[in-house]
Amino acid sequence: SLNCVEWNLLPPATKEMVAQAEQLTGRFQGDPSFEYENPEADAEDAEGVAEVAKESIMKEEARLVATIDQIDRAVGIIPRGALMKTPLGSVCENRNFEGLSLTEAKKLSSYFHFTEPVNLKNKTLLEKADLDPSTDFLDSLEHDIPQGSWTVQLERGDSVVVLRSLLWLGLTFYHVPMTKQYGYLYFGTGEKNLDLPFML
Repeated sequence: SLNCVEWNLLPPATKEMVAQAEQLTGRFQGDPSFEYENPEADAEDAEGVAEVAKESIMKEEARLVATIDQIDRAVGIIPRGALMKTPLGSVCENRNFEGLSLTEAKKLSSYFHFTEPVNLKNKTLLEKADLDPSTDFLDSLEHDIPQGSWTVQLERGDSVVVLRSLLWLGLTFYHVPMTKQYGYLYFGTGEKNLDLPFML
């Protein structure tokens, strides 16, 4: 939105947009038409200078789309049991989900990444034996690398559990135990905290 009254949907992110956005550093300018130049673009080839220059420019709108995609993939999370996998393989909302208990809500193992699992595929059959295939089909936060990239806090007299990402500073997830209320939001600079391994 340019006037906070009329809103438009952003286009979906492509692999090229994400790859190009990962090479950019610095904060957003606030102007969707602002153009970033890729500092690592190789413009030495005299024949392809025009093509390289064209490919090395990225508009802020495209960078925003790519950054949102990166944040969703890296730190978009849901509580355990909020979604379920049917025997046919489709994923849907679990109508029986009534929220996590306060004890479970304090554990990182009770929260999953809301994206395709990576670590789950590498587990042995013995490790998978204790998992419920209908609810434990995503990667748990407890195995995130580096260890300690999440903080768990209790707010409002232990009535709200808040998780904050130290990898994407500004990402906050909340869950009200024993209810269906949960969600996450991001108020940050759009920069990944690359210094996190040195901070822990």
